[in-house]
Amino acid sequence: MSVTMVNAQKLDPNFVYDVGGSIEKMTVTDSGVLLITHGQGLAGIRPGQKDLVFNFNDYGKVKEEEINIIPNTPYVMVGQMGFGGISAKQSVIDMITGQRVFDTKANGWKAAQQPTLLMPQNKLIVSGQRTAKENYAQAVGIYDMGTGKEEKLYKLKGPEILSGRPSIIEGGLFIPTIKGLTRIDMATGEESWRADLKNVDFLEPAEDGKSVYAFVLKGTDHEINKISSTGALLWKDGQKMKGKVSRFEITPKGLAVVSDVFNQGKTGLAALTSAASQSNISFLSASSGEDLWEKAPKTKGYVQHFYVMDDGILFGIQEGGINKISFEGTTLFKKPLSTGENIHTMAMTKHGVIYITDDDANIINLQTGESIWNKPIKYKRAKAVTSAYDAAHKRYLISTGEEMIAINEDSGDISTLATYKFEEKENPTKFEIRNNGLLLSSDQNIMMLDFEGKKTYQEYYKSPGKSTFAKIAFGVLAVASVAMASAASYQAGMNRNAIGQYTDAGMQYQRESEMFSAIGTIAFKEMARRFKATSATKDAQFTLSSLDDGVGLVKLDKDTGKPIKQLILNDKKPEYEVDEWGGYLYYKASGNTINAYDLNK
Repeated sequence: MSVTMVNAQKLDPNFVYDVGGSIEKMTVTDSGVLLITHGQGLAGIRPGQKDLVFNFNDYGKVKEEEINIIPNTPYVMVGQMGFGGISAKQSVIDMITGQRVFDTKANGWKAAQQPTLLMPQNKLIVSGQRTAKENYAQAVGIYDMGTGKEEKLYKLKGPEILSGRPSIIEGGLFIPTIKGLTRIDMATGEESWRADLKNVDFLEPAEDGKSVYAFVLKGTDHEINKISSTGALLWKDGQKMKGKVSRFEITPKGLAVVSDVFNQGKTGLAALTSAASQSNISFLSASSGEDLWEKAPKTKGYVQHFYVMDDGILFGIQEGGINKISFEGTTLFKKPLSTGENIHTMAMTKHGVIYITDDDANIINLQTGESIWNKPIKYKRAKAVTSAYDAAHKRYLISTGEEMIAINEDSGDISTLATYKFEEKENPTKFEIRNNGLLLSSDQNIMMLDFEGKKTYQEYYKSPGKSTFAKIAFGVLAVASVAMASAASYQAGMNRNAIGQYTDAGMQYQRESEMFSAIGTIAFKEMARRFKATSATKDAQFTLSSLDDGVGLVKLDKDTGKPIKQLILNDKKPEYEVDEWGGYLYYKASGNTINAYDLNK
């Protein structure tokens, strides 16, 4: 194993930023903006921009738990919460534009609960108490995140504390509180109706698009109710579920529901009387709420994969096992399929469904549950599983951490393509099929195999005494937003629990880019451009290492393994972040200062 060195460079930074306070943490967000907490507040840096995009210091020092970075959006929420989750200080910042799109004081709120972001509508729902100018009225406001403008403000009849996530469904704003569920007509601002359902956690639109399913939290369990477009309860009784609902899908024949029971830590009588810690799968009548299955399928663990198909439901269990059940409650496989633990992948291929676990893989016939090959693929329990589809050679490739397994997609013939060992007890965490071979890499190691499994190169860079600074992400408050992909498919009336095709990362980035583009604001268009553009890491990998001239960052050519440049940081334990997509290194040069280096050059 050899390392080809290049002359170390002590480059001047492309940009230097003074945030005005002692830097505590920084992270590269989904938006591409580097978010920094410091002694005076919160700052943001956009790649390639000379000045800070924002430096929020109205609240003084912001604690980690007071920050909520909303995934797959350009937004960060900052809130200093008081008693009962109520706060007089709440702000939402668009990190890309630097605009504060919501602020309690500027928008006339004396106190408010943590705002709720609805995607992909890009609306913010705020509930709380108005200022003295409005006689401290209780109200709910809707704000457009693209413009920051208040769209609607609804005055409530009395004090209300949200119990769950507000929703906008068919021209109505649904407000779940500890006292009941209220629908407000968004056109008139008038209350349409109020249902006596306390502590509603979240809502789902029903099959007619007008009535709704309400999920009421009762202790550690959910109860499902159905409410008409006039606020009347349509089911005689709410359907009590064991555990909290984690998956929900409306099918033409009923409601597919997964609820999870968590009873870890209970001892004595409590343990004996509690339900097992596992997922439960139910199928309810849309008209009555009645459980349509006489006998629910046994899971004996937690549902890790759950896919609603044309003829039934396919599910995979974290502890191992795959089964398929019809909408009538009969099993469609001849017998449950036994698999290894931790199903990393379940996806459609042209021959059936492929699954990959810690110690086995297979493609199964969707009608029978049987292997399309002569036997399942078994391997030594993987330390780190990565996989890819090699279309040119019609095979699936699985790296188990120490070996590369090749599976012929037509015959199922299995072979060990290569064995390898990474230094510092690392295992490959990234696997990429390139034009000239198969690239495996980790933090300190990089290796290329040709398509026959012969090693083209293997390089190793000794790790420095790594600072934990670069590895710590912001702690966040509970994120109430629906995942972007799920929300987008929900809006289109699609199956959110549909199984996907076995595709590469590039196609996933393309889908995300399209979703961001559909929202249409300046910030989301910038996120779309970032995901659509060629990644800075397409042909290079960045590795921090102890070099002859000190600790530095090495830029490696993926095709040759050779270093292109070395950047010395003059710090034994540098505090840094690398934006691999945008191609920038952010380095804490001093207490208040961050240096930015363009790695694309």
